[in-house]
Amino acid sequence: MTDQLTTTEPLSFDGTLLHPGDPGWDDARRAWQLRADQHPAAIVRAGSVRDVITTVRRAAELGLRVAPQATGHNAGPLGPLDGTALLRTGDLRDVTIDPQRRIARVGAGALWGDVTVAAAEHGLAALAGSSRDVGVVGYTLGGGVSWLGRAHGPAAGQVTAAEIVTADGELLRVDDEHHPDLFWAIRGGGGSFGVVTALEFRLFPITEVQAGALFWPIERAAEVLHAWREWADEVPDTVTSVGRLLRFPPLPEIPEPVRGRSLVAIELASLEGPVATELLLRRLRALGPEMDTVHSQSPVDLADLHMDPPTPVPGIGDGTGLAAFPVESLDALLATVGPGSTLPPLLSVEIRQLGGALARPVGAVSGLDAAVVVFAVTIAPDDGAAAAATTTLDALASALAPWAAESTYLNFVERAGTRTFPAATLRRLRSVKTTYDPADRIRANHPVAPFGPAGS
Repeated sequence: MTDQLTTTEPLSFDGTLLHPGDPGWDDARRAWQLRADQHPAAIVRAGSVRDVITTVRRAAELGLRVAPQATGHNAGPLGPLDGTALLRTGDLRDVTIDPQRRIARVGAGALWGDVTVAAAEHGLAALAGSSRDVGVVGYTLGGGVSWLGRAHGPAAGQVTAAEIVTADGELLRVDDEHHPDLFWAIRGGGGSFGVVTALEFRLFPITEVQAGALFWPIERAAEVLHAWREWADEVPDTVTSVGRLLRFPPLPEIPEPVRGRSLVAIELASLEGPVATELLLRRLRALGPEMDTVHSQSPVDLADLHMDPPTPVPGIGDGTGLAAFPVESLDALLATVGPGSTLPPLLSVEIRQLGGALARPVGAVSGLDAAVVVFAVTIAPDDGAAAAATTTLDALASALAPWAAESTYLNFVERAGTRTFPAATLRRLRSVKTTYDPADRIRANHPVAPFGPAGS
């Protein structure tokens, strides 16, 4: 096996081919998740779909695997990428909106910020991620839980077609009628089945939402989150909400009202009108939040609601889906990571409300029949901080284990080894993988192995 993507035969790329030591190598191998230390055999920054096809074919000739990556938000489970060509697709950011059909077509590197702004110009909204710099394709392949999800389901459920380069270097268009098994797998099954170069998906005629957050001191976490748990169980599917513990670092880039503070928050987005949303919020506002940012806004502005970091960070986190969310499960969470905990603190612990349309089966989407999904994360600039965070993450997973669902939401799994699919779904995914990539050439952050010698 060679560690070079080129041999004596020269290759032509519309983008850039890099090998270790080349100028720009370190920038090209860096993922958005800065704790992922990627050391591939070679890197291709694709400038076209032709580059994707060339990379996949040449890698196969040389015995290399291929890892597609647009942004690298969930790069940790990929590992160091030995024996692998890293295929960066971030420059393929084309976005086309068909307002009559309410369809968006996006390239492999499109970000949600690209799509939401373009769609809004036509009075349309997408089932976008909580951050504008998240890649559309990776998010959607993992299922896609948006602020509009309880009303409209996972983003993967709105995909109408995809274009995908398979492990043998063939470009296929897949939909319900063409390669339906592959179309089923990529809608929630992750990136193991080929390199998706384009997605087409439905948009919605939404121009205004009611959204924002309510904040209290973290010492009131038990009172607030228990009230929210009861409230969330009763609101209509047009409302999606998150209960959250936040410990903001004392950094200058953090807004002054929350800088250096520890808070409990309820974030929400509502498709009800202003009056109906005000009525729904009465019970929560009766708790006397010290800050209340809920207001009418464009769907584009939902990218600011979750306060995700605007630049790459060295984070460590993980998620757990809960099949049920009784009082005891919330008490267990609070005892482990709440204000009285003696464990190393985490930056954010969120309990994301599921249910509604998110619970309806769509493709291979996993873990969304749970009641809630818990995601905990913190900044870990060095190995010591990462070890401390891992201690708390492990303790939280253990505390919630009695209520854990069979699988969890794929995009919230950031550590290798977590069970990501129910057994029946995994068997079907492995069958698709065996059909389209029996040698396991395509490498994904949440891998599905083929049946037989190449798999497990």
